[in-house]
Amino acid sequence: MDATQVIIRPVVSEKSYVLAAVDKYTFRVHPDAHKTEIRQAVEELFEVHVVSVNTSSVKSKPKRRGITKGRTRSWKKAIVQVRPGESIPIFQGLQGLEG
Repeated sequence: MDATQVIIRPVVSEKSYVLAAVDKYTFRVHPDAHKTEIRQAVEELFEVHVVSVNTSSVKSKPKRRGITKGRTRSWKKAIVQVRPGESIPIFQGLQGLEG
């Protein structure tokens, strides 16, 4: 699988910005990707050294709009820790906005 297919997009949330301060970055990843593929994709795309990769499957939630019932999609996320002193530039532009 290509690196751009493994990493879908960064997760933008309050928790992901708190983790980014300690060199941990959160990404939405392909559901079939395993930790080794995620590690190689992050190292290839962002030119950093990955220390650890933690993955979790996010379950779908029931939603309703009027009479129509449905569910959100289930997806997979990965929390990637890089070496101290290294950073991923996607999260750098929004660091000052939390105040």
